[in-house]
Amino acid sequence: MTYPSNRISFVSLRGQSRGVLSIFLFFLFSISIKASVILIPMDAEGQENHLKAYGITYWVLNKQQKVQWLLNYRGGSFLLPDGEAIRKECQIRGVSFEVLTDAKAESILDEISSPSQNQDAVILEKAPKIAVYSPKGNQPWDDAVTMVLTYAEIPYSTVYDEEVLDDKLALYDWLHLHHEDFTGQYGKFYGAYRAAPWYIEQKAEAEALAQKLGFNKVSEEKRAVALKIRNYVIGGGFMFAMCSATDSFDIALAAEGVDICEPMFDGDPSDANYQGKLDFSRTFAFSDFTLERNPLRYEFSSIDMTNKRRNVPRESDYFSLMEFSAKWDPVPTMLTQNHTSLVKGFMGQTTAFTRDEVKPTVMVLGENKLNSEARYIHGIKGKGFFTFYGGHDPEDYQHRVGDPKTELELHPTSPGYRLILNNVLFPAARKKKQKT
Repeated sequence: MTYPSNRISFVSLRGQSRGVLSIFLFFLFSISIKASVILIPMDAEGQENHLKAYGITYWVLNKQQKVQWLLNYRGGSFLLPDGEAIRKECQIRGVSFEVLTDAKAESILDEISSPSQNQDAVILEKAPKIAVYSPKGNQPWDDAVTMVLTYAEIPYSTVYDEEVLDDKLALYDWLHLHHEDFTGQYGKFYGAYRAAPWYIEQKAEAEALAQKLGFNKVSEEKRAVALKIRNYVIGGGFMFAMCSATDSFDIALAAEGVDICEPMFDGDPSDANYQGKLDFSRTFAFSDFTLERNPLRYEFSSIDMTNKRRNVPRESDYFSLMEFSAKWDPVPTMLTQNHTSLVKGFMGQTTAFTRDEVKPTVMVLGENKLNSEARYIHGIKGKGFFTFYGGHDPEDYQHRVGDPKTELELHPTSPGYRLILNNVLFPAARKKKQKT
């Protein structure tokens, strides 16, 4: 009797020891069982510490290992290579994880790839080098980003005006702008704090630095810094900003060559009719805004919604995250990954953005539709990207000067802080080849 060729190898084993075959098959079966990966779930039920989970992911990337970000799967979970060191690190940091067989992981990836699912798997390849633009004397708790980076154990470098003007930003993949005033008006704190020792000291320090760098005015020096940051983004950098660093940055760009500062800020009068001299084509995110001329008012322009939201009570102050197609719009999908689509609102000098003054080319990622305000926006400039996030501290509703710092140990699952960390990992994603 003749056997088909695909059975010859099995037939030839009949004369050999059945014990050898059993051992061989058992060995193959054991390998398939032991082969495994680690899933870090990011849904509300499966994760005890969402913020430190990002730190684990960054830690793995920093060891030159790739990670898969499972968009819209269990809150934006991460699929990591298995290893004893990774398991121990998760245990040490209090991050929940699940060990899956390769077969189970493949099943999940097959499910995600289905056209019927609004999900996708994005490969994260390399830990981005992170810079925070912040005065050297500031403590990590002065800013939500430095606070969450420290808590998540994600390393970063601090840069300020000297480094920016010396073109050091090229060394970094991701840049965060601390709550800075790029207009040279010292945060518009003049009305309430002009006699405070800290205000007097910071003003003197800013003037000394401007002089050292060859500028006659702080406003001129800050605008030069803003232009360098603009060029960094256009060249392919990723820039993230919160609170007053958002609108003051765009105002500085629009006011290039225009003096918008009153005498108490720069020693001479502002330009006549400076509002009409603004060039909105230079800005990243906002257009057709009106500057606040009153130096005693704690506000930069009409971009900010803080004084327009008196009818938003704290207990109902939330904003909703927009839903995007994971397969067709992976960038906004990455930036909105969360275990809830409803995020608690929080105040800041720049709390939210007037919806009508956001450029139509900019994506709104989070909004309070009832109040016509955008809270979280993203756009493209040249080869790079920028994200603006309104408010000061996602877990401190109305942070004031001198208030104690937020203890993130009490908020390890904060949805508002997760949005910051989505941006930190965004530059690590593998870039898809452009169609020709």
